[in-house]
Amino acid sequence: MRRNLAARLGVWSAHHRKTAVLGWLVFVVLATVLGGASGTVTASDDEMGVGESGRAAAILKDAGIDEPAGELVMVTARTADGWQEAAADLSKALTATGDVRGLQAPLPSEDGKDALLRFGIKGPSDEAADRVQPVLDAVAKAGEKGAAHGISVHQFGDASSEKHLSDLLADDLRKAEFTAVPLALGILLVAFGAVVAALLPVGLALTACVAAFGLLSLASHRLHLFETTYSVMFLMGLAVGVDYCLFYLRRERDERAAGRDARTALRIAAATSGRAVLVSGLTVMVAMAGMFLSGLLLFKGFALATILVVCVAMVGSVTVLPALLAGLGDRIDAGRVPFLNRRPEKGAHTGAGIAGTLLRPVLARPKSFAVGAAVLLLALAAPALGMRTEQLGLEKQFGSDAPLSVSYKKITEKFPGGPSPALVVVTADDIDARPVRDALDALTKRAGDGAELTVHRAADVAEIEVPLPGDGTDAEAKEALGELRDETVPAAFRGVDAEARVGGELASSEDFGDQLGRGIVPVFGFIAAVTFLLMLVSFRSVVIAATSIVLNLLSVGAAYGVMTAVFQHGWGAELIGSEKAGAIENWMPLFVLVVLFGLSMDYHVFVVSRIREARDRGMDNRAAIREGVTRTAGAVTGAAVIMVAVFAVFGTLSMQDMQQMGVGLGVAVLLDATVVRMVLLPSVMALLGERNWRTPRALSWLPEVSHSEEIPPAAPAERHPAGAHAPH
Repeated sequence: MRRNLAARLGVWSAHHRKTAVLGWLVFVVLATVLGGASGTVTASDDEMGVGESGRAAAILKDAGIDEPAGELVMVTARTADGWQEAAADLSKALTATGDVRGLQAPLPSEDGKDALLRFGIKGPSDEAADRVQPVLDAVAKAGEKGAAHGISVHQFGDASSEKHLSDLLADDLRKAEFTAVPLALGILLVAFGAVVAALLPVGLALTACVAAFGLLSLASHRLHLFETTYSVMFLMGLAVGVDYCLFYLRRERDERAAGRDARTALRIAAATSGRAVLVSGLTVMVAMAGMFLSGLLLFKGFALATILVVCVAMVGSVTVLPALLAGLGDRIDAGRVPFLNRRPEKGAHTGAGIAGTLLRPVLARPKSFAVGAAVLLLALAAPALGMRTEQLGLEKQFGSDAPLSVSYKKITEKFPGGPSPALVVVTADDIDARPVRDALDALTKRAGDGAELTVHRAADVAEIEVPLPGDGTDAEAKEALGELRDETVPAAFRGVDAEARVGGELASSEDFGDQLGRGIVPVFGFIAAVTFLLMLVSFRSVVIAATSIVLNLLSVGAAYGVMTAVFQHGWGAELIGSEKAGAIENWMPLFVLVVLFGLSMDYHVFVVSRIREARDRGMDNRAAIREGVTRTAGAVTGAAVIMVAVFAVFGTLSMQDMQQMGVGLGVAVLLDATVVRMVLLPSVMALLGERNWRTPRALSWLPEVSHSEEIPPAAPAERHPAGAHAPH
């Protein structure tokens, strides 16, 4: 029988160990060095926009207009006008930094107890976050000095908030790295009971992440990235990389325990688990590619990052891993930990104990267990029926007690619409033409107090800043934005030869949400169709392909329900150090859908491949289910525990969207590996019986795909002494 691709790769790597290992190391080093030398290009604000706000940003960009990053500093006193001396001293200190431009005179509040200082940061707006530190230091010093006299100082702006976000993301990523990696290593140490066996998957996963980081930096020069993209890449890379190695390593150890020699065990692992890794990796990458259809730069970056890291992890698992296993031989068990080393003895049926006990009643009463599992998942999904999505504001994103959130709230309370006004951008062939100027003046007047008109005559472009009521993001502000877009602006420019678009932070958020709503249907359709086709070709079964879609949707629904309950309603949010947000981050449902559709295929392909393998050896349907599930239980459990642990780390980070992502993915993987794979999958397959394996006559042209290797009868295993090499 002709070996499949994974088997050929594994055998070649085992016979060319030095070439495979050195080739991998050279690849990782080259990718890292080249990526580091090229640097990473992050997306600018004008690239993030879609819809009308995106068009407004494009007009300014095409005209070469780069608005300076604006900053607001509010000085508050206990009495009216008590801020004057402090505001004057702060103005001098800000000017002395040399990084401030356009500093305006203090603007008093209605009660006279507060004053707002408005200014910009010198230099290009995309470099403002790197230049704002002296300004932050000056404001902090003024706050310390004023505290003794009852003066408080609060700052918020484009540069300060971007710097805060960048620093927070960097700190969170370091926390994730320093927490998730030891967690994964500890879990593997318990699972294998040997230091080398535990280090191998973690080492390969980390080198895959490092190489993918370098490749992503190179790719960022063509597709600009959001700062959260690297966190998502690390999350996916560590989880998937460890999983793939774990599946491979588990099968090799199982075959050795069954009495195979090292060479045969490695060949079987390559042909079976290696093939499952290739199918799973391909499915994950194709699922991630669906995010390109969203029409949003954020998701295009996520798609590119996850495809790169999954591809690198997959290639490493089927090339350098078999080379290392062949070279290590029985030294894979070096560094045994007392009481933890549980390498199965010859002939042992790994996973048959607890898994077999749990599976026995499931296969005896499949209908009852299928209904019960489905009801449980649907009950968990129920809160998702009331899910609300929005682009979380600062207070919800960073927490109500975060200094940046407090400053934003206090400034918007005293000066509504200040930090995030709407921006009307107008372009015309002649911006000074009488009808155009009349329309601009009329719109500025109608927009009310606080509206500011700026005309760029050289570019024939004009801007009007329009303050929004409320806090700039609430229902009142959204209603005002809608009126501005639908009535005020069209009325002012009706019959005028000019283009007027409304942008700004709130407009961008609304347009982003609208695009998400339009994009989720084609993305889901693409993922479902491609997943169905890949499973159909892999298993030649319409039933297997269809059930994989249904089971994935149940996992996704349960994840949505738990996210809604915890973060929208606040049920148990304090247990993870979070708080009720009242909504889910608007990009999260689509992201979780895509990621879970990809990740759940890891377990599904691994388990169903083992069931099909048993079926190909002549077992009946129920015996094959029992064999496949029990044989894979240990690997699936270990992989799930690691994934849940990694995702749980993200659930404890500072930002609300990272918490939502960690909890949602962690819960879904936990349910997928337990309720779905241990109860729902075997019970449904038992109920369907022989229909699982029938290929409709119309699809008889599908290629025959072998799920097993020609396995010789097990011979008495000859254990190699520590340090011996596996034969090759």
